[in-house]
Amino acid sequence: MEATYFFDPACPFTWRTSRWLVSVAPERDVTLHWRAFSLSILNGDNVPDQYKPMMAASSRALRLVEALRADHRDETIATFYTELGNRTFEAGEALTEEIVVAAAEAAGVADPKTVLDDGSWDEAVRASHELAFGSAGPDIGSPVLMIEGAGRGVHGPIIDEVPGREEALAIWDAVVPLARSATFFELKRGRS
Repeated sequence: MEATYFFDPACPFTWRTSRWLVSVAPERDVTLHWRAFSLSILNGDNVPDQYKPMMAASSRALRLVEALRADHRDETIATFYTELGNRTFEAGEALTEEIVVAAAEAAGVADPKTVLDDGSWDEAVRASHELAFGSAGPDIGSPVLMIEGAGRGVHGPIIDEVPGREEALAIWDAVVPLARSATFFELKRGRS
């Protein structure tokens, strides 16, 4: 089975969901593909000033995600995102352009600034974002998960902590049929 995960690297919930997805993929024989979802595009100018540098760094990171995707380098995207998350969420640091460059280099990307500075990738980021948003929206954010055999993507699942193996597999086994259901559209509860 194949699954595509659309993500914005600035979102902590998206990070935790990605770690869940990475943990279940080998156990459920899932091939993961990684795509851009842009909270900057979603929110437009409605971003508080303190988050603008983080969103700019995220936008540059998403250029690299789409450039690597165009080159069929899902494993490199996965490594890049893992490096980003370890350097930010796991280390308690805000996403910065310096962290994006360091994560790209650690993932084996040669001369990452060339792509990070290349605004021509913004159209690919926008197209990826619009694909995800059109598939799961409206009223959604990052992440979006598209599962092979499902007609639409789903927003989430949003998790507060990365679950242990048994719970992680149970969530996957619940999400797949819901995502594939033509009549299902939402399951939600408030955050604590």
